[in-house]
Amino acid sequence: MKISGIGIDIIENIRIKKSIRNKRFINRIFTKKEILNSKKIKNPFSYYAKRYAAKEAFVKSIGIGFRDGFNFKDISIINDNLGKPSFLITKKIKNLINKRFKTNSFNFFLSISDEKKYSIAFVIFQK
Repeated sequence: MKISGIGIDIIENIRIKKSIRNKRFINRIFTKKEILNSKKIKNPFSYYAKRYAAKEAFVKSIGIGFRDGFNFKDISIINDNLGKPSFLITKKIKNLINKRFKTNSFNFFLSISDEKKYSIAFVIFQK
């Protein structure tokens, strides 16, 4: 496999802090599991900001943006037992990647981080 795309996104945490006051925003961007997990987190603002940045970086890594009938909720960020983040994507996105890149074999690597003011995500797409 080779690297076929990268994506990076940075966001001001205050922007998400203001946005998540609106339940419509949360329900439009985040999956039910992400929303449920946010309730276990000490700082939900950075939790949501990192996931928002990760979703933006994801679509940048495959070079399509949010179009072709899919949206933020088609991408979910999950963590393994040690906290390592990864993507859980819908069949719709898998089919789109298959069509665009002519492959069923691909990987994504995700790194997310935050400081007081900013959250950042970096994604590598490999096929």
